[in-house]
Amino acid sequence: MSSKPGEPAALIAIVGSTGTGKSELSLDLAERLIARGQPAEIVNADAMQLYRGMDIGTAKLTVPERRDVPHHLLDVLDVTDEATVSNYQTDARAAITEIRARGAVPILVGGSGLYVSSVVFDFQFPGTDPVLRARLEAELSASGPGLLYARLQTVDPQAAARIGPSNGRRLVRALEIVELTGAPHLAALPENPVYWQPSVVLGLRTPREQLTPRLDARVERMWAAGIVDEARDLLTAGIESGVTASRAIGYAQALGQVHGMHSQAEAIEATQQLTRRYARRQVSWFKRYAHTHWIESDAADRVDDALAHVARGSAPSALPA
Repeated sequence: MSSKPGEPAALIAIVGSTGTGKSELSLDLAERLIARGQPAEIVNADAMQLYRGMDIGTAKLTVPERRDVPHHLLDVLDVTDEATVSNYQTDARAAITEIRARGAVPILVGGSGLYVSSVVFDFQFPGTDPVLRARLEAELSASGPGLLYARLQTVDPQAAARIGPSNGRRLVRALEIVELTGAPHLAALPENPVYWQPSVVLGLRTPREQLTPRLDARVERMWAAGIVDEARDLLTAGIESGVTASRAIGYAQALGQVHGMHSQAEAIEATQQLTRRYARRQVSWFKRYAHTHWIESDAADRVDDALAHVARGSAPSALPA
């Protein structure tokens, strides 16, 4: 399932942690492909950019910033909707299939590791049970994530270690899968993942000593740009009743500031800490992708480097152990 050298890949994926310039590279790459007569379109793989109204805290590109390159799966959910990987996989693959049918190259861009993996690799997701889900969510509301985490440690310690003790939504889903299937939680990168389509995966990386101050400054710019006012506006849209959106890094802290639970300085500091931690998890997730072509984010020739990898063709359909 690999494309021939010089033949466009079925899919280009640009991955990496927050703050490495994935959006800019995707636009530069798309423009270069278009200039060569090869149409290209971008598919969002950032879970929080799916939400309407969540712009500042997600660094979502404005329409003028998209440089007339078609973008897909931005602003497709209300903040009261729950974002799920399985639904995203269906929507993203449909968009990619339509882009290819138009003769264009799809460029998948984002830092949400599981979302990217669900599209790039052959992921299968178990179904759901509304009654079971409601029971587990009621337990979460009544007792918090601690008891669910302890239970998951017993039945699926690997999933518990991967999810951690505070992500209640993911703990609920992991326990739901275990109860439905009798098997461990499956939403993780397989040991020997198989590509869904011939793909070129480009990874952007920045040394930690450079990335950390960049991320801290980015959070400060979010507050200067008005994330608190944006969060206040989202209150009227019902963000606090949303399962996913209300927990987004930056928005949860901005909402806390709106409610007087902490000062602006405290909100900024908490967001910076969580952003740094999230970036470390992203690095850990994406570094497991074999066949990824890593590019230094600040390299002057990063677009040429990306184009060279694209020209050499796709990764094989199955990765070695």
